[in-house]
Amino acid sequence: MRVLFVTSEVAPLIKTGGLADVSAALPSALRRLGDDIKVLVPGYPQVLKALDTFKIETLFLKLEGFPESRLLSSLLPDGGPLWILDCPELYQREGGIYQDKTGADWPDNAKRFGLLSKVAAILGGADSPSDWKPEIVHCNDWQSGLTPAYLHFSPGGAPCVMTIHNLAFQGVFPPQTVAELALPEESFHPHGAEFYGNLSFLKAGLYYANHVTTVSPSYAEEIQTDALGFGLQGLLKNRNKSLTGILNGIDDNEWNPSTDKALVQNYDVNSLEGKIANKLELQKRMGLNVESEIPLLGLVSRFTFQKGLDLVLEVAPQLISFPAQLVLLGSGDVTMQNNAQALARRYPGQVATVVGFDEALSHLIEAGADLFLMPSRFEPCGLNQMYSQRYGTPPIVHSTGGLIDSVSDCNKASLAKNQASGFVFNKMTTHDLLICIQRALSVYHDRKTWTKVQLNGMNKDFGWQASAAKYHEIYQSCLAN
Repeated sequence: MRVLFVTSEVAPLIKTGGLADVSAALPSALRRLGDDIKVLVPGYPQVLKALDTFKIETLFLKLEGFPESRLLSSLLPDGGPLWILDCPELYQREGGIYQDKTGADWPDNAKRFGLLSKVAAILGGADSPSDWKPEIVHCNDWQSGLTPAYLHFSPGGAPCVMTIHNLAFQGVFPPQTVAELALPEESFHPHGAEFYGNLSFLKAGLYYANHVTTVSPSYAEEIQTDALGFGLQGLLKNRNKSLTGILNGIDDNEWNPSTDKALVQNYDVNSLEGKIANKLELQKRMGLNVESEIPLLGLVSRFTFQKGLDLVLEVAPQLISFPAQLVLLGSGDVTMQNNAQALARRYPGQVATVVGFDEALSHLIEAGADLFLMPSRFEPCGLNQMYSQRYGTPPIVHSTGGLIDSVSDCNKASLAKNQASGFVFNKMTTHDLLICIQRALSVYHDRKTWTKVQLNGMNKDFGWQASAAKYHEIYQSCLAN
C-alpha cells in the first residue's frame, strides 16, 4: 500500500517531542509490513544540514497564495524514502520550528503549515505531478490538518487518516486566513474548519478525514469528554465510529538497556545488577550523594502544568525526607525552571536539576533511577513510561490516557498475575502523589517483590509492530469504503 505520511517533524532530523519519534518509528514499522511509505516534512535548516544527498523531485512554482517552493527527495537514516518541502522564505530561519528565539509563535505559522498541507494534498490528488501516487494520506496533528480539507474539495483525492497526538494544540487562526490559504469558502463553516469564528487546522482535519486516530485507547475516550475535549468533544463524539485509539510503540533498538551506548554498563533481565553501576554514575554526574541503597527518583519532561511538575516541586521536600533522591531534566515554564533549580540549591546532594534537553542524560536517568516520575494531568500516550519499564525503572503515573494503558499498577492481584509494572494514582493532588510514592518506596525496600515488578516491566513488548498492523487495517478500511 502506498502511503504519504505528512508530519512537521521526524527524528533524528528534527525533533521537539514525541511526534518526531512516531514519525520515524511508525513508517519504519509499516515498511516492515510491506507498505510503501514516503514521509513529507518541511525543509528546515536542521533537516537539510542532516542529509548528505538529496535531489530535486518536482518543482512547485504556482501555488496560489504561497511563496515559491520545491520538493526534494532523500532518504531517512533507516533508508526510508523522504520528501522535503523546500521553501526558504517559510522554513529557512533561525530559532525553533514553531517559535522564534523568544518563544513566541512564528507570525506566519498559518502560511508555513498551510503550505505543508496544500502540497500534501497535491501529492495525494488526482493531478499529482509525481509518478508515485499515494493510496492513503496520513496526517499528524494540526500542522497538516488542512490536508483533508484541501483533498475533500479536490476531485479524485486519496482517502485521509488524521492522527491526534495532542488535542490541546489546534492551530487556530483568524478568519481571513481562509482566503490567504486559498481554502474554499464553503469549508469555513461549523460543519467544517470554522471554530468559534476562527479557522482551526485541527478541526478541519478531524471533520474532513476519512478516519481519525489518536495515540492511546484511553485518550480516544477522554477527548470525547468536556474535561479533555478542548471544545472539539462534540465533533469527536459524532465521529466516534471512525475514531480509533492506538497505543504508540517505542523504538526498541534505541531504547534497549542491553545495547544502549549512553550507559556505563549494559544490562538485561538476566543481569539486572548492571543497573546499579548506572545509578552510581548518575549520582556522581549529577552531584548527588553516591549511595547505592537510597531510592533515586528521576523525571525527564517538559516543565509544564500538563506534566504535573508543579506537584513534583511541591512534594519534593517531603519526598527527600523519606529518604530519597530526586533528579530532574527538562525545560519549559520559566517559573517552574527557576523553582526546580532553587530546589537543587536548597537540597544539595539530594536534588539535582538540569534545565534543557540532553538525550544521553535522559537515557542514563532512565537506567540509573530506581523510579520514574510521570504525574501528567493528561497524557495522550507518553513514551517515557514505556522507556522506564523497559529499563527496569518502574514508573509512578497518574491514571490518564496512555499512562493507564501502558502501566499495570502494583497490587496483590497484578503481582499474582505477573503484570505489576509500576504505580498508579487517581487524583491529581499532592496527597495522592505522595501516598503513591510512599507505596512505591515500600515495595522498593522489599527486594524480592521489587525485582518482580522490574522484570514484569522489562518483559513487556512495547515495539511498534502490533500498532503498525492496526494502522494498516485502518488504511485498508479507508480504501474499502
